[in-house]
Amino acid sequence: MRRSPGTFPMLTGRESLVRLIGKRRRFLPNRHSLLSSASAFQSCLNLGTDEGGKIVSLEGREGLSFPAREVKDLGDGVENGECASKTPASDWVTCPVCGKRVRGGDYGINLHLDTCLTRGTKRKVTQRTLLQLNFSPRLKVKVCPVESDLEQSTVDVVCNNPHEDLVNGGHECDRVENGDGFPENGDGLLLNGCARSLGSECQIARKVRSASLSPKKVATHCDISVDDEDIFGTVVDTFIVGRKFSDEKELKLGMAISLLREPENVKDPSAIKVLSADSGCCLGYLPRSLAQYVSPLIEKHCLSFEGSVTCLPNHNHDIVPIKICCHGMIPCGEGKHDDVDGIKCLWTSILQEVEAARKNPPSMTKYQQNFSLLIHEVLIRSSNLFTDDEKLFMESFTSLLDDSQRLFVRLYSRKGPWFRLSNISYPEISDALQAVNELSGKGYVVPFDCAEGLQTDEMMGILRVLTVSELREISCIPKKKGSQNSTKKDLIASALCSYRDGLCPVLPSVLLDKAGVCVKISSRAETVFWRAERIFFLNGEQDLSTFLLVDLGAVKYPTYNCTNSEQIFSSRSCLLDYEEAIEVAQLMDESLDQNDADQVLRCLRIADSCVDLPSENVSRSSISGSEAAFISCFTASWVYSKVILLGISYLEREHRYQDAINLLKRLLDCFISDGRRGYWTVRLSIDLEHLGFLDESLSVAEDGLLDPWVRAGSRIALQKRVLRLGKPPRRWKIPRSFEITKWKIKEVHVQGRPLNCEMGKKSRFYGEDGEQCGVEQLALQYYANEGGCWSGVHTESGIWLTIFGLLMWDVIFSDVPNVFRTKFQTAPLDLETDGFFLARKGLIETHLQNIHDGMAEEILITSWESHLGTACRGVNWDRHSLSELRAAVTCVGGPCLASLCRLLSQDYRSWSSGMPDLLLWRFHGEYRGEAKLVEVKGPNDRLSEQQRAWLFILMECGFNAEVCKVTPPLPLEPNTQNIS
Repeated sequence: MRRSPGTFPMLTGRESLVRLIGKRRRFLPNRHSLLSSASAFQSCLNLGTDEGGKIVSLEGREGLSFPAREVKDLGDGVENGECASKTPASDWVTCPVCGKRVRGGDYGINLHLDTCLTRGTKRKVTQRTLLQLNFSPRLKVKVCPVESDLEQSTVDVVCNNPHEDLVNGGHECDRVENGDGFPENGDGLLLNGCARSLGSECQIARKVRSASLSPKKVATHCDISVDDEDIFGTVVDTFIVGRKFSDEKELKLGMAISLLREPENVKDPSAIKVLSADSGCCLGYLPRSLAQYVSPLIEKHCLSFEGSVTCLPNHNHDIVPIKICCHGMIPCGEGKHDDVDGIKCLWTSILQEVEAARKNPPSMTKYQQNFSLLIHEVLIRSSNLFTDDEKLFMESFTSLLDDSQRLFVRLYSRKGPWFRLSNISYPEISDALQAVNELSGKGYVVPFDCAEGLQTDEMMGILRVLTVSELREISCIPKKKGSQNSTKKDLIASALCSYRDGLCPVLPSVLLDKAGVCVKISSRAETVFWRAERIFFLNGEQDLSTFLLVDLGAVKYPTYNCTNSEQIFSSRSCLLDYEEAIEVAQLMDESLDQNDADQVLRCLRIADSCVDLPSENVSRSSISGSEAAFISCFTASWVYSKVILLGISYLEREHRYQDAINLLKRLLDCFISDGRRGYWTVRLSIDLEHLGFLDESLSVAEDGLLDPWVRAGSRIALQKRVLRLGKPPRRWKIPRSFEITKWKIKEVHVQGRPLNCEMGKKSRFYGEDGEQCGVEQLALQYYANEGGCWSGVHTESGIWLTIFGLLMWDVIFSDVPNVFRTKFQTAPLDLETDGFFLARKGLIETHLQNIHDGMAEEILITSWESHLGTACRGVNWDRHSLSELRAAVTCVGGPCLASLCRLLSQDYRSWSSGMPDLLLWRFHGEYRGEAKLVEVKGPNDRLSEQQRAWLFILMECGFNAEVCKVTPPLPLEPNTQNIS
């Protein structure tokens, strides 16, 4: 999801921060406490803004303590403008070592104590001891995995509780349906709650059915005994889905139907069409959960099915109840029906699926079902991250009426924050008013039905739901000349100004009359479900619409195993710190949109003071180095580092180089193992040079070259800086490691007829056919003709990442613990870390050897045919055809391909950008060829350090690489010959 970058579109780190934030939250529980106490955070910044909004230095300000951290809001805010509720005093305890107030949870106290004891702080006599602290009781629940398919699976929940008679009335917990079959942790799960909470989790699990994904394996656990005679003639009740794909819209009661396999269906290889027996037209499809078992009976065992329509739907696209039965076998060769046990097991699975569908009829709409699944999965896997009240609140969602559930999910997915009841109209919601009343009573929404106590920000939200004509009808809004052409924004601003000035005190009552009843998502619901969504997807770019894309077949995710032994967030305290950091990031983003320099500095001061959290360092100490690298991206410190980087770009733009230097040094001190150290070091050296500290700038560059985390383009940039700054008398010798900078890159010059060659604009030329084109297309035309009959594509990094993804598919999605957390990932979490290669070293080496030995084309074809259309990081199925990829792989050759794949496997983050613009190839015979990589530069363009690093590494790997410079023709020399 992209937003307009606002006033500062070119600030480094802005786009990355926007992706981290994702969809902006409507309610930030800590907004007021953070901004109001930002000045109290200890920071190396001593900046503020003057009356004109310009950044100025603040002299004499001393560092202060951190009061805002001690009153962090947990999200249970109070509506109608009241401040969000703070953490209850009973949940805070005094540390017996340092005397600070910390949260009273087990994890938070233990982490804080470990930190204090590591520092060697002495305990004061007046402090309470550890034995005096109250810890909340825990209920351990062991979750035992069973083999399951992705469509529907069951998990035994065994309550290891001495007081089992308190759980479910003294009976063993029911079997819990695991919505989409995510593999469970065999080590068990710690649920932080009471017996009542566990019972509710079992109830919600029984009610929720999975949003189906691609089936992974056929269920082998059979609970229903089946005889041979039970298969033939047994009537099975099911329904038709996917009516929007049907050819025949008219249905008749009792219409005869037949089933047809559709193996060429890319989105579901087990798809089964439901056909009209008379016309042969498609009526829709069998449910995917049932088709995965019926499909092998038809295709492998040659059984045939027939049936009829048992009920007509109210709407054309609704599900159609049908009944089907197996009436015989299709004549075929011998040996097709020998596997009687396999047929029985498949039929048993069909009966189980039908029984499950009978107990859970498809009355839930898809988005309603997906939301329930999300809640179920989060409660099962991350229960320790929620309080008992939060868990009960989420569990209560399934007790709501269907209309209420659907309305809440609809409103939660929209921008808002306020919605007019008169405008709420959805065909699947029969009574919106009743749904609003129930949601309001349960605390899911807050209605606006009373003008008293309405706050200014809420008033602005309600003004936005009015139309322009309705705003103009409000009599208390001052009428100005040309008001008929006033924008909605101007009218709202005028109304609020009049209310604040006391010119329109009746504005709240007028709004109530105009807008009628309005509702918004409560702050409690917003906070709890945002947290659940973030834990489920682990990023801000995916939300409930991800389910929709899968259901519609627009996105197909790869198949892999989720084997997790470590949680991303080790404690609730770590999660709350991470959430607060996300809030600061959003505030920073909003501040740049509004060009609010004062708020930018506040966010920067908060981030600077919180970037090094000792509790996080201790909490990750037990995790192996390869895992800690990607898990660290889910810590508050990592988020704050991105806020600081954006702030550094902002300060550099304002020429506040000394403050930028202080922040860069802070980042380098706090993150000693981070792939971003190269960029930070380059910026630090440059900013020091801006201030005239050339010796220190040179020292920073030289020290950076000794840093193993400084790589690729950043390393080349530092080498160039050392060569430039280190001239005698500062330095007399050039290090041997700088030999690569002396390499000569081959250059080819092409002349073209320019359309424009303006600085700051992309150069345009006239091509050989007279059409306008860019420099890359002009270069392709040159190489296709005078340059040597080359074929090729303008691709930059695209084709190489696609080739890497296809060649290394089995490596990328191999079974590695803890790197796959959800079924909506396009790559493992550790892909951009050094741990990716280390965790799969043996498999990668074997795979690279096969590529080196000439098997690349075979691997490419197999991967393309097996995974066509499946989402994978870097793979673009639409941009390059299989024939182009095969030609490129064949002509590049195994050794060069193996070197390239090794490079990306070892450091995907550093080498996934900056590749040459053109990939060219030409064949010498049928199975041999050669390839060339070309970086194209226009008249006003030059090589970046990353591009230069790529050309050097390609030359080192044996590639034929060069630079093509497109220039306008030289002006004709004036004819000075005398004419006699």
